[in-house]
Parts: sequence; C-alpha cells; structure tokens
Amino acid sequence: LAVENGAKVIVTPGFLFEVPIFMAQDMYPDVNFILVDGNPHNADYSEFRTEKNTVGIVYAEEQSGFLAGYAAVKEGFTKLGFMGGMAVPAVIRFGHGFVQGAEYAAKELGLAEVTVNYHYTGGFAATPEAQALAASWYNDGVEVIFACGGAVGNSVMTAAEGVEGKWVIGVDVDQSAESETVITSAMKGLRESVYQAIEAYYAEAFPGGESWLLGADRDGVGLPMETSRFSVFTQADYDAIFAKLVAGEIELVKDVDADGN
Repeated sequence: LAVENGAKVIVTPGFLFEVPIFMAQDMYPDVNFILVDGNPHNADYSEFRTEKNTVGIVYAEEQSGFLAGYAAVKEGFTKLGFMGGMAVPAVIRFGHGFVQGAEYAAKELGLAEVTVNYHYTGGFAATPEAQALAASWYNDGVEVIFACGGAVGNSVMTAAEGVEGKWVIGVDVDQSAESETVITSAMKGLRESVYQAIEAYYAEAFPGGESWLLGADRDGVGLPMETSRFSVFTQADYDAIFAKLVAGEIELVKDVDADGN
C-alpha cells in the first residue's frame, strides 16, 4: 500500500519484516527500503540477500545490555532480574550482555555474589502473568529488572510501582517518562541510524546492499545518562566503561557464540 501510494523510501521496524523485505526489494526495485533490526532473508534462512535498494541495520545489543548490567551493579544492586519477551536474537543479545555487564562490575567491586533471575515470557505483550512474575521477583528481593520485551516492560513497571524501592531498566529507547521506576534504559540508536540512512538517500548516496552493525564505536548503543535516576553510578563511570567498548577492550559473548547453557 505504501508503494502504491507513492512512497519512495520505506522504513520497516523489527525482525518480522526480514522476509517481507527480502521479497519486496525484488518486487519494487525503484523503492528504497530501510530495514531496522534485521537483514533480508528468505523464510527458511537459507538465503540472506540485501539488494542495492535496501539497507539492513542491526545493533550490538549485547553492548547495550552490558552497559545496563554494569551500571546496575555499580549502582549497588546485587539481586537483578532479566525478563525478556520472545527469545529472538536481539533479545537474547540484550540478556547475554546484561549478565556479562553485571559480572564485569561485580569483579571490579570485589563482590562475592550477584544473582540474576532470567526468564522469557514468549511474547511482547503486557500480561497479568508477566506482572505477577515480576511482582514475585520483587517480593523475593530482586531490586531491579531489565524489562526487554516491548509491552512486557509495562507489566514490569506496574509491578515495580506496587513495591517500594524497586526499579526497572527500559529497552531500545529512553523509557524514563513511562514510569518513575525506570532507572535507566538500554538504548539502541534507532532514531540516529534511520536519520543517517534517509539523509544518505537525499544526498544520493543511499547505502544500498549494505548491512550496518552499529555498536558503541558508531554511537549505536548507550544509556540515557541525562534522564537516568542513578544516585551512585556517575557520568564519569559511564564514560570510562563506554570508552572501553569503543576501544574494543571488552570482548562479549553474543547469541551466536553461546551454547545456551
């Protein structure tokens, strides 16, 4: 419908568009596609192909998750939770990074134990079940939950609002305005990367056929320090650990590296 109505640039958000764009890039060679959070492939993953009218943009979610886990432990939390939505690659990378960031900070601080409750809800909807599970975690002593699953975050925020002194880490974008319980957010540079791709289109330099992997070195990940509600973790702390990511001094396990154990 967008093509029929004259669109020349179409931005599609999320991995569910990977297969549709794989087909659309051939059907509409005169239209440019910006695929956020994915790269075009066929239905059975046997062929990945990005044509000259398409750019795929993916992010180093493990780095963003790492920053969130690191900040949480440096803030003073030792009982953490990760509540993911569907166990798709991006969510898995966020979770793996979160655990590694918490471990990294724990070693720096010499902590004997940091625990992480870990769960996938299987969907991206706000549900009574997700809220109840989050509430039970909080009541059992979990101090902060990284809510990594779209509207699952709303369930976690509601649970945190019902128990004094509990916190939530948002995902993808700055979610600080959604609840006073959001201490920070593990962000991806969604706005910036789409802007860059559209800017390139109007400069007649569209990066067709490319797959962008945006990490700390390209400002593709980060925490919104200006709106974060930290009381211990400082801007200087953040700048120091971010610089290590940029320099490649921290090697992280990703979804394609881990064996799932």
